[in-house]
Amino acid sequence: MAKVLLLTAHPQLEHSRVNLALMTAARQVPDGTVAVRDLYALYPDYLIDVAAEQAALAEAQLVVWQHPLHWYGMPPLLKLWLDEVFAFGWAYGPGGNALRGKDLWLVVSTGGSAEAYHPSGHNRHFIDAFWPPCEQTAALAGMRFLPPLVLHGAHQVSDAEVAAHAALFVARLQQYPDWPELDELPVCPGCEVPMADRPPELLAQQAMLSGGQP
Repeated sequence: MAKVLLLTAHPQLEHSRVNLALMTAARQVPDGTVAVRDLYALYPDYLIDVAAEQAALAEAQLVVWQHPLHWYGMPPLLKLWLDEVFAFGWAYGPGGNALRGKDLWLVVSTGGSAEAYHPSGHNRHFIDAFWPPCEQTAALAGMRFLPPLVLHGAHQVSDAEVAAHAALFVARLQQYPDWPELDELPVCPGCEVPMADRPPELLAQQAMLSGGQP
C-alpha cells in the first residue's frame, strides 16, 4: 500500500459526527501507512510549520483533504495551509515539482442534503460544480485529482450511516492505489506558469534560492 497523508480540517472537530469518525477510523489503519494530521489541533494559532508540512507531503503518494464544505469551499485553516505550503518554486512554477505525480483526494461532508446540490435545490448546482478550484490546484502542482468522496446531510444521517461511510473510507485508503477507476483517469498534464505572470521580484528571489542568477 502506498503512503497516504490525511489532512483533517474541521474548526470544531469535537462536535463533528462525520469528520471525527473518519479521522478516528483512519488512525486505526494498521502498518502506519496512513499519516493523520489534524490541522486545527496542530495549529490553533494558525502559525503553520511549512517545513514540517512539506516534509509530510514529500513522504506521501496520496494526499487527502478531509473537511466539511464551508461556503462551498474549504475551511479557513486549510486554505491558509494551501496558501503557505503549496509555495511558488516548491509546488508550482520554476523548479516547483515536489508534488508532481502524486494524487489528491477530497473527502467532504455537507450539511445540506443531496437534493440541495441540484439545479432545482437551494444551492443551485450539482456538488461537482464546486470542485474546479481544487482540481485546478492539483493540475498546477502536477497532481492527479481523484473523484471526491462526499457524504451529504451530515446533520441528519444515522449513526449506522456514519459508521458505514467511515468503513468505506478506510477500505478505500487500504485499497489505494488499486482503485479500478484510476485506470481510466488520465495522468495530469500539468500547467506551466508563464514567467510573465509572476512579479519580477518573486522570480529573482526564487532564482537566488535555487542558486541561480536573478
